[in-house]
Order: sequence, then C-alpha cells, then structure tokens
Amino acid sequence: MDYINLELITPEISMVLLAGLIIIVDLFSSNKKLLAPLCLVGLLVPLYFCISLAQESAAGGFKGTIQVDNFSIFFKYIIILATGLVILTSITYGKRFDKHQGEYYSLILLSATGMMLLASATELITIYIALELTALPIAALAAFIREKKSAESGMKFLILSAVSSAVLLYGMVLIYGFTGSTHLSEIGPAIASQLSNSSGISDHGVLLFSVILITAGFGFKISAVPFQMWAPDVYEGAPTPITGFLSVASKAVGFAIILRILYMVFDNEALSSDWTSMMAVLSAISMSVGNLIAIKQNNIKRMLAYSTIAQAGYVMVGLAAMTSDTTLNTSGPVGILVYLAGYTFTNLAAFAVITAVSENSGDDSIDSFSGLIKRSPILAGIMTISMISLIGIPPTIGFMAKIYIFGAAVESNLTWLAFVGVINSVISAYYYLRVVKTMFMNSASENSQMKTSIGPLSAAVISIAGTVVFGLYPRPIIELAREAISTIVG
Repeated sequence: MDYINLELITPEISMVLLAGLIIIVDLFSSNKKLLAPLCLVGLLVPLYFCISLAQESAAGGFKGTIQVDNFSIFFKYIIILATGLVILTSITYGKRFDKHQGEYYSLILLSATGMMLLASATELITIYIALELTALPIAALAAFIREKKSAESGMKFLILSAVSSAVLLYGMVLIYGFTGSTHLSEIGPAIASQLSNSSGISDHGVLLFSVILITAGFGFKISAVPFQMWAPDVYEGAPTPITGFLSVASKAVGFAIILRILYMVFDNEALSSDWTSMMAVLSAISMSVGNLIAIKQNNIKRMLAYSTIAQAGYVMVGLAAMTSDTTLNTSGPVGILVYLAGYTFTNLAAFAVITAVSENSGDDSIDSFSGLIKRSPILAGIMTISMISLIGIPPTIGFMAKIYIFGAAVESNLTWLAFVGVINSVISAYYYLRVVKTMFMNSASENSQMKTSIGPLSAAVISIAGTVVFGLYPRPIIELAREAISTIVG
C-alpha cells in the first residue's frame, strides 16, 4: 500500500480518528459539553481533505476498488454537512443519553465514514462493506433512547437491514458468477458482451434475477415502495436528530451508488429500456403511496417518514429520465444531485425545529406545534419555509430541484411521469400546509415564550439559509452537480 492510496481515503481516515478521539475524551473527561463542539471542529479536517482532493484529477486506488472524483466529493460534502448539522442539533438533545454521549457522537461519525466510503466505492465487496459500516451504527443509534419505541425502532431497522443486505449480496454474487468480476469497470463490458449476442436481458435469467435483487436491496436503502415498510416505525422511534440524519445522508449516498452503478454497468441499449420502465413505475408508486398515507398521520415524524418515501419517488424520476434514451444522458442525474443537496438543507431545517419543539413539549404530534408563531416566531418561520420547499414552491431550493427533475423527465419523453410528479406535489401540499396551519391558526395550550436551545436553533437557521439562498441563486449547486456528473459519464 503506497501513500497515494492512503491519500485518497484521508477524509474517511480523519473521520474514524475523530470518532476515536471522541471516545477517548468521553472516557477521561467528565465534562460532556466538550464532545459536540469537538465533533464540529473536528469535521473541518475531513472537509479540508475533501477540498484538497477536489482540486486534483480523478484517481482510483486500492486496486480499483475506490474512485475519488468530483462525483464522490460532491456526496462527501453533503455527508459532512448533514453530519455537522445533526451534531449541532444534538447538542442539548444528547443530554438525554447522560453518560453515553460519547458513544452517540462516535456512532454518527462512524456511520458517516461508511457513507463517504460508499460514495467512492467501485467494487462490489467494497460497496457491501461500506453499506454495513453505514447501517450498523444507525441501527444502534435508532435504539439509543431507552424506551419501547426506540428499542423497537432499532430492532426493526437491524432485522430488515440484514434482510435487505442479504438480498443485495445474493444479487452481487449472481453478477459475479455471470461476469467473473466484482469491479464495476469490468462488469459493464462483460454484460454488454453477453447481451450483444442475444435479444435482451430476458434471455439471461441469472442477470435478470440479479438486477431485481440488487434493485430490491438498494430500494430498502432509499426507502422506495415496496421496500419502505421500515421507515415509519424507525423514524418515529429513533432520536429526532438521527431521524433527520437517516432521512437525508443515507438517502443521498444510496442514490450516489445507484448512479455510479448505472453509468459503469448499465450504460447500454439492451438494459436502458428495461431499467427506465422499472424506475418509472417504482417512482410513480413511491410518490403516490408516500403522499397519500402521509395525509392521515398525526405524528410529525411519521408524516415526514412517508414524506421521505414520496421524496424518493421524486428523485427516481431522474433515474428513469437518465435511461430513457438508448444511452445514458446527464439532465436527469444533474437534477438528482441538485434535488439531494436541496433536500438536505430543507429536511434538516425541519428536523431541527422538530427537535426544539419536542424538547419543550415532550411530544412529537403535529398538535404540539399549535400556536408556535406566538411561542417562537423564528422557529415557526423556519418550519413554514421548510414545508414550502418540500412542496416545491418558489423561492426555495425545493422548487428549483423539482423544476430540474420534472424538466429532465419531459426532455426524455416521460411527460406522463412528470405529470404524476406535479399531481403528487399538489397532494403533498395538504399535509405540509396542515403543519403551517397548526402553527398559525391553532391556539397553544400555553402562551409563554418557548425557550430554544442554541444548538437546534443554529442548525435550523443554517439549513434554512441554504434553502432560501440556493433557491434564489442555485447556480453554485448546479455547477457542482454538472462537474460531478461529468466525471462519471463514460
């Protein structure tokens, strides 16, 4: 192993070292208030390494198992941003864990390490290991509150994650048996060679079955229908900051590896049409199921769980659009990256507000937001903008993201899918605006001013600033997304 290989994973190494440092400080110091600030300062190190790697040309390492390019760096930025905002949100929430705050923060950092590695992975075994490094800490974090719901949340996530990992691994094994390689760069040409002598994927049962299994495995990671059954219970039972982390960072990196596999493996005519049909149907179903069930929810975390299922459907519009032609195009993937970046800002702002409100009320119901405009006008304003962005109303980043996603569908002759997306956006307005109505129109049980901790408030302000600023001026994110996609286009 040479220095070049180690240099490529310096962000991941620094993240692991930071997690270790947090555990050591927690062990020898009785002042737990040091842990969150130390995490936030420490995150500047992996951020620095990411910026340094972004200034260099794309490079592969560890015998082709990872690829560090603008594409992977884009997602590492998102993961570091999400990690920082979640830790900031957890500053006061972490006091619930008393003597276990060190473990709480270190597990967040270790999960983020797996996500960062996954964004760079280009080999099946590396992908699987990175997925497990991502999932296992989250399973522990989901059960971190010593309550029945939290324990159920962690157990459900652990069991269903294990099942989805087994399904995904079985699909990978079949791909290896069909192509003789675990490297994505070799799997693509091998599949193309096999399909060139046949009428399509239907002539190769093993390949078809493996694609179905891999789709199911990744469908769980991004909580797409019909693999979403874990999301509502896990979102409700997990600590609120972890729910926010799971809703954005895990989803973003799931789409990252799907995009890389699509470009490196499925970039051929025989597979693109089948993939388009499957993604378009799953997208329409995910949008519709998520939005319709969200209408009936009274717990705001469950409501946002079904919302994130619908949001996965919106992002999958971009996946369908990118393969609607005989070769992969870039308008859909650029829209996906813009959407994921905007969703990170928007959803984390919402969960920061939810954390602040639940700290005061001890309740996660939508009714706990009654009269919030009088108790905390700042939080009410932030939550309102978040809901507007999730609907896709200007001048927020959510509006720009949906314009790109639906525009890509129209350009790719998937106008019907864009129409389904617009209709679902209108449907979603009902339950998003219900939260706004509760904050502004309902009377609070107590009219005293709500005390808001500096951590959740700071995270909410930073997140909503990104939502509005990039909604008004989205060019920086769009340019970063285009540069990222350009590095993986074959």
